[in-house]
Amino acid sequence: MFDNIIVYSVKNKFVIGLFVAALIVWGIFSLKQLPIDAVPDITNNQVQIITISPTLATQEVEQFITTPIELSLQSLQQTEEIRSISRFGLSVVTVVFDESYDIYLARQLVSERIKEAQDGIPEGLGVPEMAPLSTGLGEIYQYVVRPEEGFEGKFSETELRSLQDWVVKRQLLGIEGVAEVNSMGGFLKQYEVLVNDNLLKAICISISDIFRALEKSNENTGGAYSEKNSSAYYIRSEGLAKSLDDIGNIVVSDKGNIPVLVRDVATVQFGKAPRYGALIRDGKEVVGGKVMMFKGANSAEVTELVKEKVLQIQKSLPEGVVVEPYLVRDKLVKTAIGTVTTNLIEGGLIVIFILVLLLGNWRAGLIVASVIPLAMLFAISMMNLLGISANLMSLGAIDFGLIVDGAVIIVEAIVHRLQVNKAGNLLTQNQMDSEVITSSQKIRSSAAFGEIIILMVYVPILALVGIEGKMFKPMAQTVMLAIAGALILSLTYVPMMAALVLKKNVSNKRNYSDKIIDFFYRGYRPILDVALRLKVLFVAITVLIFFISLFVFNRMGGEFIPTLEEGDLAMQHILPPGSSLSQSIETAQMIQNKLLKDFPEIEDVVANIGSAEIPTDPMPVEIADYVIVMKPKSEWTTASNRLDMYEKFEESVKSMPGVGLEFSQPIQLRFNELMTGSKADIAIKLFGEDLDVLVQNAGKAEKIISQIEGVGTVNVEQTVGMPQIMVRFNYSKMAQYGLHIQEVNQVIRSAFAGEKAGIIYEGDKRFDLVIRLNEENRQGMQDVENLFVTLDNGSQVPLSSIATIDLINAPMQVSRENTNRRIVIGVNVGDTDVESLVGKIQAELDAKVELPTGYYFTYGGQFENLKAANARLSVAVPLALALIFILLFSLLDQCRRHY
Repeated sequence: MFDNIIVYSVKNKFVIGLFVAALIVWGIFSLKQLPIDAVPDITNNQVQIITISPTLATQEVEQFITTPIELSLQSLQQTEEIRSISRFGLSVVTVVFDESYDIYLARQLVSERIKEAQDGIPEGLGVPEMAPLSTGLGEIYQYVVRPEEGFEGKFSETELRSLQDWVVKRQLLGIEGVAEVNSMGGFLKQYEVLVNDNLLKAICISISDIFRALEKSNENTGGAYSEKNSSAYYIRSEGLAKSLDDIGNIVVSDKGNIPVLVRDVATVQFGKAPRYGALIRDGKEVVGGKVMMFKGANSAEVTELVKEKVLQIQKSLPEGVVVEPYLVRDKLVKTAIGTVTTNLIEGGLIVIFILVLLLGNWRAGLIVASVIPLAMLFAISMMNLLGISANLMSLGAIDFGLIVDGAVIIVEAIVHRLQVNKAGNLLTQNQMDSEVITSSQKIRSSAAFGEIIILMVYVPILALVGIEGKMFKPMAQTVMLAIAGALILSLTYVPMMAALVLKKNVSNKRNYSDKIIDFFYRGYRPILDVALRLKVLFVAITVLIFFISLFVFNRMGGEFIPTLEEGDLAMQHILPPGSSLSQSIETAQMIQNKLLKDFPEIEDVVANIGSAEIPTDPMPVEIADYVIVMKPKSEWTTASNRLDMYEKFEESVKSMPGVGLEFSQPIQLRFNELMTGSKADIAIKLFGEDLDVLVQNAGKAEKIISQIEGVGTVNVEQTVGMPQIMVRFNYSKMAQYGLHIQEVNQVIRSAFAGEKAGIIYEGDKRFDLVIRLNEENRQGMQDVENLFVTLDNGSQVPLSSIATIDLINAPMQVSRENTNRRIVIGVNVGDTDVESLVGKIQAELDAKVELPTGYYFTYGGQFENLKAANARLSVAVPLALALIFILLFSLLDQCRRHY
């Protein structure tokens, strides 16, 4: 078959030329369409279910929301893991499906199960919703909405947040490829009715009465239509409150024919919703958002569309307000692709130079060199066809020496045969065609087998699945496509071009390439002679070196994924459990000001505290994620590398007591969290039932791990330590006063959390109408005790008369995996490798931590993926070696019979 292809290619040069031209056009078109990113998207195949219930404590969230959702999802097929986090007011359940499972089918099935789970969730406690269809690489554009210099006092944080939600976000959501825009920071505007508790007591009106009055006095309706003669008159009532005055004039009671209005017993004003997160930039609170891209979208294209849209949005904002990005994906993409492009161009030029130098024929050298861009165009076209993105992993592994291997063999054979058989002759085109065909056919087996054997080397990588497959398969696929393209070209394009381009006036003069080869030959010949005389010794030495390499290999450490230098850095601050949001904000401002003062390399620093509007990353307010935008590494003066810079950061802020720090990189941190539920490199999970026992043993493990050499930072997941005012009802007292739990709970909820009584519309904008106590009446435990509950007869009793009220230390978070409670000890790797460090940690914990019955450790994160990859490679590598042996045996056996 190969012989016929060579003959056809040489005899039909115009047809092959057309095919090559078509390949060039197709390749250039595919290059423009090819998805481009910095690294492969290795986020596992997951669906997140988020339920927000602001009035529930951690225990109730786990019991009433998380558990029903988990139970409804357990029967789903092809799931690898179901994990959850229950926090105050928030439940996040993550379902990880098999990588081959269609994500849209998975979301459809999860949606059906969510509807079933809602039946098990008490009414009014929350509605489960799926998170946007995005990934760890989905946050492509992060920005702030801020006033310009000179306009700082004109716009409040509430107004900026409204602009973000109703102007910026709405326009960004219309962009193709954008899944969601996640708002962060500022205050969510509300129409607030702040009740005066003393006035309510004086006139015997309950907070529930005001709530019902607000509900009943804020709606529109219609009365169909009325016909009169030939006309129809449509009836519509307009009863929606439009202003603070409208709300204040709503009647609450008319006892004794004296109307009591809302404004008589409450202050009506613009307020703000309780928040569970904040955004700090360069030491100041700001409002911002994150543009989240759809899974599988082209990040380069979507980012460009977002940047163009932001310019348009800017024109629709009030004077003095700007949208300013602080972290845009294209910076990393340009850096990564720029590195790849530079390496490819430099590598290609070096290969071309060596080819021309050693072949001794510039025409032959350029023929072989031209295979490089053509093979790359073929690979790029196939990548676009197969949906493989261009990134640091897929393009960075291209080896031009491998690509031109077959072409070098064929061209060298052609040149050699011409010089030996036809030196001094002037050949006709037919004679040249005949010589090229004969030379190519004689050597084509060696050329083809060489390329095929190289392809076999990459077969083990194709056997990888899961996260490791997503990371390394693109590399193998790209190289194999380039080599396959080069193989096709070496059998078609190369013989055709050799017959067309090589000089027909053949000469056999010695040139510079012969002198170079002679130089190496003079050094090689004596060694070869010795090796042939002492065959047994050389074979023994080779076998010995092989076994030594096996010994060394088994003692080497292992890393799952080589760390990509993203350019920017990430950090977390961790405060003691129970710290307030205001304390976390103050700490973040102090840290940012200190870093900006001490490190001239920092261009920008932004901290995300707590959870965003869409809490795909359900952090407590005690934790803040810092994105530290750095100048190019060439401009660094404080430290020379990333690890040293981490140490300098830690030294800079160590004077702040009670602040724990963790260091990473923005994308790396997000990947770790989405893949394993932990942001650390190694996730050591301790499973068990009792939270106190889990915390106690995790603390012991943390102390042991922190002493191990090679450990970077250690952090135990915060699960306890939340101060909680606990109201325990006395059922006999409740019965004595004729009260029901639901009634009293509504009073508590309305007074402190705020109860939504309706919606106020400002054109297209919608804001909640909320009732709660005055701020001075909801400061602490005493205000809870003194909260009055109205009885049926109109009298009132304090809450302390019908319930016991205590201050307790409650769980702040409950994490579960496959319905079992667990706590995570996150370990970031220092100056060692993951595999060696896990081995040390495992040995130390097994020896020094004695766990109760039913409690056990597992080791996840990168180590888990490393083990899975090693298990597959242990089968795939020997299989590939066996295939290579069979190919070599077949080729050499043919040579033996032939010669």
